[in-house]
Amino acid sequence: MRIVCDTNILISGILFGGKPREILYRCSSGTLVNCISPDILKEVEEVLLRSKFSLHEEQVYEIIQLFRNTFTLVTPESRLSVITTDPDDNRILEAAHAAKANAIISGDTHLLDLDAWNNIPVVSADTFLIKSHIKKGTHCG
Repeated sequence: MRIVCDTNILISGILFGGKPREILYRCSSGTLVNCISPDILKEVEEVLLRSKFSLHEEQVYEIIQLFRNTFTLVTPESRLSVITTDPDDNRILEAAHAAKANAIISGDTHLLDLDAWNNIPVVSADTFLIKSHIKKGTHCG
């Protein structure tokens, strides 16, 4: 199954655990294929460099390299403007379209309010895990 995880899922999964980490674990084990675009990688890097996370540049670089090595890089061919209230969220839709994704996983209300876009369901991490029958509480390595 091909998915696109929003920036908040990627950051929550790598830093805080929980359901987002379960999804990232499934991606690293090959059960799921997470697709990521250069724009998403750039946003993840910018967010991780914020002082509130107290990460060193080297740590952020290692996380970005981990994502590049673990996820499938896609390059969207066009820009979208579906979400006008937060235009950066359109980068997720662009990646999902380029990836021919089966689902978009997000914690962002602008995306979740869509419910689906271009026949691609937009769901929370919790809903995704329930619907894909992945057991709760699975060890995430």
